[in-house]
Amino acid sequence: MLDIEAVLRRVPDNHVDPAAVAAHADGMRIGYLSSATARYLPLRPGAELRVPMRLFSLKRDRNYRGEAWVWLGSEPPQWSYSAANPPPLTPEEKRAAESAFRTNLVQQALVEGGSRAEQFRAGMVNGIHYLELVEPIKQLKRDGRLREALELCYQAIEGAEKAAGGLEPAPAYTEHAAIIHRKLGERELEIAVLKRWIDHTPADRREGSKIAERLAKLQP
Repeated sequence: MLDIEAVLRRVPDNHVDPAAVAAHADGMRIGYLSSATARYLPLRPGAELRVPMRLFSLKRDRNYRGEAWVWLGSEPPQWSYSAANPPPLTPEEKRAAESAFRTNLVQQALVEGGSRAEQFRAGMVNGIHYLELVEPIKQLKRDGRLREALELCYQAIEGAEKAAGGLEPAPAYTEHAAIIHRKLGERELEIAVLKRWIDHTPADRREGSKIAERLAKLQP
C-alpha cells in the first residue's frame, strides 16, 4: 500500500470520452476517474487538481496488478481499504468479493424488513435471490458446464420476472441463457428465451434493447 499525491487533469483529446480525467503520480498516468465522476468534476481543461491517492499493487508470476483510489473531498481521506484490509486485486478475489457483496446486499434487505424486504423476497426462487446467481452462472460457464449454468439462468430469470412487478426484468440472465443456447446449437430455444423477456417487458423498454436486436436477427 502506498499513499501519495496525485494530479488530476482533463484529457480533452480522449477519443472515447472527451470529458475524461486522468490521474497522474510522479509524472506517470496511473488511470482514469469513472466517467460519471469525471463528467461532474469542476476541473477545466488545462487546469490541475492535486488530491490524495491510495495505491495497492500485487506481483504474481512476473505480472503486476494494481488498483488506486483518489479522495475528492475537502475533509481528511476516509479510505475503504487499508494495509490490514486490502482490496481484491486478482480475478479470483474480485469474483469472490462481488459474490459476497451481492449476498450481503440481499441479507441486509431481508433483515431490514418492510417493503424493501418484500421486494427482495419477490426475487427469490428456491430460497436464493436472482442477484446471488450472477457469479455461479459465470463460473459454470467458465468451467464448460453449460447445462448446469442454463438451469441457474432460468432460475434467475424466474426470480427477475417476479421481482420486476410488471416492469422490465433484469436482462442479463436472459442474455446468458441465449448465449448458452447458441453455443449448444439450440436456435429455437434461444428464440424462445428471448421472446420470454420481450413478453415480460413493457413495450417502451423493448425497442433498441440488445435482446430485441438479437431476436430481430434470428427472425428477419
